[in-house]
Amino acid sequence: MKKRQVIIRRCDEYDPARIAKIIGEGIRELGLEPKGRVLIKPNVVTANTEYIHHSYTEPRMVESMVSVLRSSYGCDTVTVGESGGIGMPTRLFFSDSGFRKMADRINVPLVDFNEEQTVKMALKKAKWHKTMLVAKSLHEAEFKIWMPKLKYHIVTDITNALKLNIGILTHKERFLYHDDRLLEKIVDMLEIGYPDLIVTDAITCGMGFESSPTPFHLGAIIMSNDPVAIDVVAAKILGYEPKKVGHLVEAHDRGYGSIDLKDIKVTGDVSIAELAAKTKDIVSPFQDLQKLDTRVKFYEGINKESGNVCFGGCICSIKGVLGTADKRRPGTLKNAKPGAIVMGYYKGDVIHPGETVALIGTCAGVSGRLEAGRVIHIKGCPVKVKDLMLFLLWRFRISSPAFDAKNMVKLIYHSIIKAFMQLTVPLRKSARLRH
Repeated sequence: MKKRQVIIRRCDEYDPARIAKIIGEGIRELGLEPKGRVLIKPNVVTANTEYIHHSYTEPRMVESMVSVLRSSYGCDTVTVGESGGIGMPTRLFFSDSGFRKMADRINVPLVDFNEEQTVKMALKKAKWHKTMLVAKSLHEAEFKIWMPKLKYHIVTDITNALKLNIGILTHKERFLYHDDRLLEKIVDMLEIGYPDLIVTDAITCGMGFESSPTPFHLGAIIMSNDPVAIDVVAAKILGYEPKKVGHLVEAHDRGYGSIDLKDIKVTGDVSIAELAAKTKDIVSPFQDLQKLDTRVKFYEGINKESGNVCFGGCICSIKGVLGTADKRRPGTLKNAKPGAIVMGYYKGDVIHPGETVALIGTCAGVSGRLEAGRVIHIKGCPVKVKDLMLFLLWRFRISSPAFDAKNMVKLIYHSIIKAFMQLTVPLRKSARLRH
């Protein structure tokens, strides 16, 4: 049985030489030997050259990893793969984050899982994802390296190694069970997305909405041979008790390992306590809608089928779209037109005479009295972020990033290329998937 170990190293800047040294020493200390087909999975959930700069793993982290793999282990088959967020073309985020330039410079393949061949695989341990469409580069990987960006998360408290696995799903399956079952869905993915090595970018971390976060400097690189162990340490650093982080509890209950810190060997040159001291006064916005500084009121309802609060569905979508809009134009949320947003089926009254009330989600409704100047209903289970961008925000005089002309041109351009790549998957010459 492997020894579950987490290494925390001080690293104040994105200096490639320093990062490569830390990575190389960490791999040796963990007793690992990368070989064969290596897949590096970073976090490139979103990026925008103008206002989203810290949602993704810094490309220099991945560049340093590739350097170590080639120079110390002779790995000549290294691929960097990702499936970006919110259904948009990953190649757009590759471009805006600097990953495309990095990959071209060091000559490493950069793939979007949505543009590859896939094989349907059964998940024997899963609660909800009984099958999964697994992209070719992930399916054929013989050594998996996950390189998350440490961030607060609007619904799961933290995002690190386990949450990174949402990005191994193609867009066809990304939103399956992305509702009140999200925590269980995350753990379902471990069956396919169990990395051999995790290297977390915790030099500059993110707070607020994780796809368009506000940066804060932590100055560390965290490494491990166990995804649950490293998330336990990450939770403690961000000020959370692991036994209260839902997806960590779920992982423990399914036998993926203890979430008690005393069962994990922690080494390095900076302590959990020292890093936790840096985060103790941080209040990460958008985790609680009721605490937002805005004249819009929020009513969080349930999924009518399950009776549970749909935290990972429409509530998550609303948090995300508001977080992105306010990051694009700070203050737009504070100055929004008064009104109300109802997510799911709300048990109670919603009284907003003369104001707009938006019902979000197919099952959205109000059990009590509903009074409004105008009621709109945007359906979806969960509702799509693009629909909220296009049809919701302007009703509250919140500026929508969807109408930025420059971004729209880039989106159309990369979407056309993505569509072409998907159509030509069967025609491309590539090794057949091993079954």
